[in-house]
Amino acid sequence: MNIVDKLIENTIRTKNPSVIGLDPDIGKIPACYKVNAKSNNPFEAVANVIYEFNRDVIDTVADLVPAVKPQMAFYEKYGSYGVAAFEKTVAYAKSKGLVVIEDAKRNDIGNTAGAYADGHLGCVELLDGSCSPSFDADFLTVTPFLGSESLHPFIDVCVKNSKGIFVLVKTSNTSSGEIQDVVVSDGMTISQSIAKYVSEQADAFTGEHGYSSIGAVVGATYPEEAVSLRKLMPKSYFLVPGYGAQGGSAKDIIPCFNEDGLGAIVNSSRGILYAHMSETERQQCSRDEYLQCVVAATITMKTEIYTVLKKNYTNMIY
Repeated sequence: MNIVDKLIENTIRTKNPSVIGLDPDIGKIPACYKVNAKSNNPFEAVANVIYEFNRDVIDTVADLVPAVKPQMAFYEKYGSYGVAAFEKTVAYAKSKGLVVIEDAKRNDIGNTAGAYADGHLGCVELLDGSCSPSFDADFLTVTPFLGSESLHPFIDVCVKNSKGIFVLVKTSNTSSGEIQDVVVSDGMTISQSIAKYVSEQADAFTGEHGYSSIGAVVGATYPEEAVSLRKLMPKSYFLVPGYGAQGGSAKDIIPCFNEDGLGAIVNSSRGILYAHMSETERQQCSRDEYLQCVVAATITMKTEIYTVLKKNYTNMIY
């Protein structure tokens, strides 16, 4: 199965085109997860809390969302222990039927790009000559600014292993326009030029629902740009950051979708994990109280997005 088809089927089942970002900020994780942390190594203690926290969130939202998106930076900063927590998080989320989007923004050229692609999406060679999955995420975010030779290794691994990538096209941060909105010689912006390339690659790797797992990151904070990018990339799935805490609204994400209500997955991290509680409340709440807030925030986001899509796209298939 093309992994984009699994993402779509999960979306149809849950009636929810959104993804929860698993960005474990140890300073914001409720105190109830930290009180019994056991390890003589402080990095291992943090990693144990992160995994336990992620596991509870995954159990809580597994029937409500199609996917989760762990941001690698929050794990890598704790070294090998943090990476181990990431690996366990990926495996656990997949065991619950969720699609896993690894947000790591990797890239390089030549065999280095190939090593990233194999490690995060494909298989790696072992001492006996066999190959085995390593991180084994379903999707990976990648940067395009080293050109096509840096992206081809990822695309090749996606085709070979039924995985997917989201290429940074128009990101949600306020300074993105300093580079991405620059007009190049053909009159297109850099974002539009990247989108044209992504669309060409997407055409060769589409699933049963007509979408490609060679997708794009398109921020919710720039709805006007999303209109043109959707036209340039009709078959590519969009990963849409910037919703909620970064200022993007349900109305802003409309251009990222197609008439069938598909074509995009909207991310929220802080809005689901932390924004619903004050620091004092996070210090005092129980796990059940915290997870009830996670459920409420997830359902609120789902309702907001689904309602606005239903209002604007009468041909939605779910």
